[in-house]
Amino acid sequence: MNTLTEALGEPPLLVANAPDAGAWRAGLRVVPDVRPGLGALGGIYTAVVEAPAPVVCVAWDMPFVSVALVQALAAGLDTHDAMLAESDGRRGVEPLCAAYGPACRDAIAATLDAGDLRAIGFHQRISVGILPLSQVRRFGDPELLFFNVNTADDLARADGLWRRHASSPSSGGRTPERPR
Repeated sequence: MNTLTEALGEPPLLVANAPDAGAWRAGLRVVPDVRPGLGALGGIYTAVVEAPAPVVCVAWDMPFVSVALVQALAAGLDTHDAMLAESDGRRGVEPLCAAYGPACRDAIAATLDAGDLRAIGFHQRISVGILPLSQVRRFGDPELLFFNVNTADDLARADGLWRRHASSPSSGGRTPERPR
């Protein structure tokens, strides 16, 4: 939350379907999927519909995304409808760490209507920019930036990574708030 607020100047919108999501973190506007049951693409669609456009989407379980990366993705919307970071992940890009402009709304809706739930399924309908991995590395180690916390083991690993990151010489003696 702090990263997005610092990068974009306002608290983020949380798209979550859990009944208790409003209690997860004070100060967040929480909305459920406007088209429930459609996975990650349904969540991206909800963010584009509900948030003031344009939006930067970051998965809730990515605790190491940096302010500079978020700002670089947002800046990419000056010339593209969507801006994604390149990664070594299975898709080659990170659709849950990306910026989406207003043109994405209709493109995602058409893709959902066609039954395509892939988070990148609408890309052929819009102009997509890719932040090259060489540039992503300027903002940190991509393995750390895009680290996902999905299990108890991942959480323990994230805690160790956070401690190592916070005590590194590059932290300038500052210890950032631990992710929750």
